[in-house]
Amino acid sequence: MHCGHNSPMYLPSHFKSDDPAMAALVMRENPFASLISIDDAGLPFVTHLPLHLEERDSGFVLLGHCARPNPHWRYLQARPTAVATFLGPHAYQSPKVYPDLARVPTWNYLAVHCTVSAMLVDDPLAKDRLLKKLIGDHEPPYAQQWRDLGEDFAHKMLAGIMAFELEVVDLQCKLKLNQHRREAHAVMRAGYADGNDDERELGLWMDRLGMGAAAKTGEGQ
Repeated sequence: MHCGHNSPMYLPSHFKSDDPAMAALVMRENPFASLISIDDAGLPFVTHLPLHLEERDSGFVLLGHCARPNPHWRYLQARPTAVATFLGPHAYQSPKVYPDLARVPTWNYLAVHCTVSAMLVDDPLAKDRLLKKLIGDHEPPYAQQWRDLGEDFAHKMLAGIMAFELEVVDLQCKLKLNQHRREAHAVMRAGYADGNDDERELGLWMDRLGMGAAAKTGEGQ
């Protein structure tokens, strides 16, 4: 897996993270992804779906599934290269955070784009194992209810989906938090602390990136 070579996202150097652990954190905290393939007419085809991130010796692998009537799996079968995107917390950023007036508004956000190579998974037992990993991410107690529904029900449900493994061959991680404007960090961090859910999450990411300490002391003012 390569970091940031070919994935299709504009990525200035001051917002780029080459740390796979940071990318993994964004993906695990925001697992509802957009999977983008090319359809038979040559247009982008998008499915919104939860993806389970698995770290293997070979690198990152994303596990997911779609309804069998959804043509997306056929596009993956015909053209295995696709893109999966994850969007983390995001918020409007007022120019009021700057000490000077010659500034404009912007939008801060976290995003990961993965170029993937898809492999379909249609064996019922393999699909069941894959689903249990997704259940483990979102509602572990449901695993027992799933088992209690019986094999006949499970096989019927499994027949209605197509699962896939998406090997991440390249990724970009963009953490856009005004890193290049240190004079604004203290006001930004204070505003995020009193903001909505997304803004509070962005504030925690400022801390993770070592921006919080500067904000708390007023450094850069």
